[in-house]
Amino acid sequence: MTELRRRMDEDMIVRGLAERTRAAYLWAVTGLAKFYRRSPDQISDAEVQAYLLHLIRERHRSWSTCNLVVHGLRFFYHTTLHRDRTTFRIPTARQPGRLPVLLSRAEVQQVIAHATNQKHRTMMLTAYAAGLRLNEVLHLRVPDIDSARMTIRVEQGKGGKDRYTVLSATLLEVLRAYWQAFRPTTWLFPGRGDRPLDPSALQRAYGDAKRRAGLTKPGGIHALRHAFATHLLEGGVDVHTIQRLLGHKSIATTTRYWHLTHASLTTQAGRLDLLADVSSIPPRG
Repeated sequence: MTELRRRMDEDMIVRGLAERTRAAYLWAVTGLAKFYRRSPDQISDAEVQAYLLHLIRERHRSWSTCNLVVHGLRFFYHTTLHRDRTTFRIPTARQPGRLPVLLSRAEVQQVIAHATNQKHRTMMLTAYAAGLRLNEVLHLRVPDIDSARMTIRVEQGKGGKDRYTVLSATLLEVLRAYWQAFRPTTWLFPGRGDRPLDPSALQRAYGDAKRRAGLTKPGGIHALRHAFATHLLEGGVDVHTIQRLLGHKSIATTTRYWHLTHASLTTQAGRLDLLADVSSIPPRG
């Protein structure tokens, strides 16, 4: 590790940036240095702007990727190198107003039932029944499962925030069976060595299960989190409670699920009986 890389990483650590964000920002600076074949502290703003143009025109990188690169480079130049200002930029991308694809309860059941092993099946159940992001499932620890309070502690979720989410009776039973079979000690779903399972392994397992189930709807495992939110809405759970369980910073992010449930809100509140029991929602505070 070079001195500049070490300094930048330490700057990000003390500011509480998530591990994935740190890796992405370091990747952005490394890409710039490789492109010019010299240290990034010797590269001018004009050269950075030319590099960004290269990413867009020649490498056909998406706007979201280029925005990520800009954020990483700005952190490096402003925070690590203490430059007062930088002039490189890309236009803000106009994001398409797409709604996530919704899986029905039956489709969720089909996908999970077609997982080929108990570990992957349990992880998919957990993603759905607790409304977790992929990275949050992977970084669950054994003590995070609190059967006394019927909650799951999500440590350092998106935005570096901790929260609690629901632990349904159905999920608790499945997790207990999984623990009896595998006896994990630190990470609930360990990979090789003392590390969590690699995210690509679970994404691949989800895609394989979906194909075996005969589902052609687009989307990865994050669709299970979307299903959690929409099924709770259909069950009559208020949007502020769902916002808290999902860990959304803005209520606007949560309310988009109303668009997905508008056609099916006649579902009675007591029918949420697949995995995410409404009765298990933890109290506020």
